[in-house]
Amino acid sequence: MNKDVRVAIIGASGRMGRQLITTTTHTKGVLLGAAIVRKGSSFSGKDAGELAKYENLGVSITDDLKLVMNDFDILIDFTHPDRTLKNLELCLQYHKPMVIGTTGLDKQSQEFIKESAKEIALVYSSNFSIGINLLLKLVEKTTKIIGSDSDIEIIEAHHRHKADSPSGTAQKISATISNEMNWNLDPHTLQAAPDIHGSRTKNTIGLSSIRAGDIIGDHTVMFANIGERIEISHKASNRIIFAKGALKAARWLKAYKTGFFDMIDVLNLHDI
Repeated sequence: MNKDVRVAIIGASGRMGRQLITTTTHTKGVLLGAAIVRKGSSFSGKDAGELAKYENLGVSITDDLKLVMNDFDILIDFTHPDRTLKNLELCLQYHKPMVIGTTGLDKQSQEFIKESAKEIALVYSSNFSIGINLLLKLVEKTTKIIGSDSDIEIIEAHHRHKADSPSGTAQKISATISNEMNWNLDPHTLQAAPDIHGSRTKNTIGLSSIRAGDIIGDHTVMFANIGERIEISHKASNRIIFAKGALKAARWLKAYKTGFFDMIDVLNLHDI
């Protein structure tokens, strides 16, 4: 029995799409089943290897996801919110599991993804880096111990082309802190650090976003107290970390027919 999982990569000509194709070529247990680009893309009809500056992979690029629904087991989607939702609707129709790494999804869209997991298996994460998910657990533990005594700040930085702000990862970090502190803060409303012209408001999380150069992704969580502060940081230097995580999630997800999961589930970090 073939245990390899066949993945389809949508948004194949983008930064993450190209990285996913490249990483797929040297990842055991994963095969590239399909590569999908935007309608009318000049890459349509060419071999997927061209997107990864690799030898021919024997997979013809298409601009129509519906035409290749039988060529893969799991769809990996790092595109845009509106496109991801359309892809999800098609995967529901064909009962195809998905790994979703798209950021910028609003609360309603995230609820739709969770509801869809009653019919298909889904891994949804704002960040597929193993390091970031370890950071989330460290933040959770630190919040539990000193959160009530600290002023908490999240500083995130990404490249100049990233459209959404704050990052999905920053929102996930803030949600982790809020849940631990029972603050019931909506991470979708956190846009900026507290007003620097006034005193600090209690039970708040400051959030600062930087968009500059080619920064792949930096996140720092600061727990500041009188006399000392703790900073927990993660810096991404190569998109391969996200691709490796997404492919790991795809291999893991193959065992499930339905269910909503994140990278904490994939990495089995709940009990740490």
